[in-house]
Amino acid sequence: MASSRTAVVPEPLYRSLVWLDVRMGVLFSLGLPLVLLVWAAVRREQALVRLLGLYWKVASLLLVSTLLLTDRRPIGFVLLVIAPLLVACSLWFWVDLNEELADLPPWRPLPLTTRIWRWSVSFWAVISAGFSAMALNCLDAGARATPRCTAWMEAPIGLHGHLERVFAFVFGGQWTPAVAAFIGYLGLVAYAVGLLQWLLVRLPRVGRVAGDF
Repeated sequence: MASSRTAVVPEPLYRSLVWLDVRMGVLFSLGLPLVLLVWAAVRREQALVRLLGLYWKVASLLLVSTLLLTDRRPIGFVLLVIAPLLVACSLWFWVDLNEELADLPPWRPLPLTTRIWRWSVSFWAVISAGFSAMALNCLDAGARATPRCTAWMEAPIGLHGHLERVFAFVFGGQWTPAVAAFIGYLGLVAYAVGLLQWLLVRLPRVGRVAGDF
């Protein structure tokens, strides 16, 4: 099914769309929320700080997927679909935070920028998850060497090259794809444990209240 959908898209255009998704992801899921977190902390807007803190906990799954794709691990392609959807849910799920954000003056720069970012990153997340579903055919080991699958791994491998040089300079050691994948698997296990603990313990007790989560 995924192969038939991607077959109608020329390979150069497909690769360009993958890189567009990567750049939009860096902008909306890394750059802007980092600026907003610093901004909210300086202005002491606790509701926004809590929202962005929760966002970064959930968005760490994007980093996990990048680490796994560095070593061409198939589960990384699955996380490309799951992670953006969880990110979008983390921004709208909390009743108490939604109420606090609604009470903030809409004309103030920080609340206004946060609202625009929430809608923008949610829109990107849905589009990205749908587009990333085309990469699920890369779960097949035989398809993983095709140009359409390698397009998804170009950005993680490129990032790995930069980290490898920094790691060697700072620590004098080797940051190999296998090490990146190992760290990715550790992060995935920790993420799964934390999510299960929240689903089984906290959610039944407090519901959709962020509190001090």
